[in-house]
Amino acid sequence: MFKQGDKAPSFSLKDGNGNIVRLSDFKKVLLYFYPRDDTPGCTSEACNLRDNFPKLKGITVIGVSMDTSESHKKFAEKYSLPFPLLADTTGDVCRKYGVYVQKNMYGKKYWGIKRTSFLIENGKITHVFDKVDVNNHAQQVLKEA
Repeated sequence: MFKQGDKAPSFSLKDGNGNIVRLSDFKKVLLYFYPRDDTPGCTSEACNLRDNFPKLKGITVIGVSMDTSESHKKFAEKYSLPFPLLADTTGDVCRKYGVYVQKNMYGKKYWGIKRTSFLIENGKITHVFDKVDVNNHAQQVLKEA
């Protein structure tokens, strides 16, 4: 797992409209990884960021999951999300950031995304949120921004 001061891995991924988004295109970014579109925890997190979006002024919010661009488009439209959701369908970026991990649910092991966010400025990680509160994530970010 990365820590404060580490260089953030570069990437380029498609958003819900098929546009390529690169980390290097932005100065200050909240890069948040989440397990799946339109599930309870992921929806709560996205809506918390949406509702507090004006307070996050100066921070580019970017969500990443392994869902498709089409899924992201539907999810973003359904909840009026004002920020891009990027499709990492191969999981390459999730692996680079160390968030694609083995999980355990009801004794069954599987691989998936560990909900984690990174505050990145000028390509360097300034904070890692590995215990994300889906109902108050924007507030967590504002304390560290």
